Amino acid sequence: MTEEDFLGYVAAFNGNDLDGFGHFYAEDVIFELGGSKRIDGRENILAFYRQVKDHITEVVTPLDVVVTPNRIAMHCRTTFETFKDWPDFEIWRTMKGDSRTVETIALYEVDPARDCFTHIRGARFKP
Repeated sequence: MTEEDFLGYVAAFNGNDLDGFGHFYAEDVIFELGGSKRIDGRENILAFYRQVKDHITEVVTPLDVVVTPNRIAMHCRTTFETFKDWPDFEIWRTMKGDSRTVETIALYEVDPARDCFTHIRGARFKP
């Protein structure tokens, strides 16, 4: 996977194109959001993001990306703008008008033969 491919993934994510960014996930991908949440499988990740995108506009801005044949590392700034109340969101309580920006370090394990992510780990770097 090239850096251009990866940035296409980010663009699809930012554009709420679930099919577009979903095709980057292996069927059995593991997604870990720090210690707060683990999601197994492409369909479960997409179901999670369908809910998120029904309440929150999330924009990922890559600050630094490093691509190797088996891994991609990204330092990014992510902005969350809540447009619909979600008081029982499992990551944090959020209400319409809420805004937060965080910096995250993410590591993507890539299967070069299938050109897809098999494991994603993300952790907040700055609140």
